[in-house]
Amino acid sequence: MNKDTLFAISLFPYLGFLWFITRSGKTPRLALIGFYVLLIFVAVTIPAGIYSQKVYGESLANVDWLHGSAELFLTLSNILVVLGFRQAILARKQ
Repeated sequence: MNKDTLFAISLFPYLGFLWFITRSGKTPRLALIGFYVLLIFVAVTIPAGIYSQKVYGESLANVDWLHGSAELFLTLSNILVVLGFRQAILARKQ
């Protein structure tokens, strides 16, 4: 099994995770948004990887401007998750 196949298959457990945490209603809203933004990262990374291979003949990791642009969505996702849980912790302390 190659890494592309593994990447595609890994999407299904993540979608299940999103379904359960959304349905539970217990995840802080901002964190939940962050988990969904990770899907944007995936949606951007796949075409960016194809583009870098076709245009530059390189993997996405080797085309800095394109890789950094895609990673921006991962960073945004992480920030939203952290801020969402931080907000929930602070609200609980009060």
